[in-house]
Amino acid sequence: MVDEQEKLLPVANVGRIMKQILPPSAKISKEAKQTMQECATEFISFVTGEASDKCHKENRKTVNGDDICWALSALGFDNYAEAIVRYLHKYREAEREKANNQNKGTSTQDDTRDDDESNHESEEHTEQQVGSTSNPSEFRVLDKGKSSFTKQY
Repeated sequence: MVDEQEKLLPVANVGRIMKQILPPSAKISKEAKQTMQECATEFISFVTGEASDKCHKENRKTVNGDDICWALSALGFDNYAEAIVRYLHKYREAEREKANNQNKGTSTQDDTRDDDESNHESEEHTEQQVGSTSNPSEFRVLDKGKSSFTKQY
């Protein structure tokens, strides 16, 4: 049983995510948290496996965000893929801004333009693979290790 538990997402984290969407007075049973823990872990494995297969066929060793977006779409999760493409775009933009702020004064504007052009091409490629929509899904980009969901009603 210990080995199986090590392969699952931490149940406390799953419970915290579940509580974010519920009213403050709502309760979640241990069974519900464990069920969602297994479902979320299986979903991650399913999508990652599809992305990994694509990388293997392309003789690549690293699964990236574009591969995850492609896998979501290939598996029929188009709405999720479109939302993740938007998130990935915002994440890359935040990372570029962070890098630009750290490197201010140490690099030339030409270097920055080259980086922006290569990242922009990658983002366009992702959007062409998955497509875009006016779906109101929204994500906030946070530092690594932190998670946040924005509710849309």
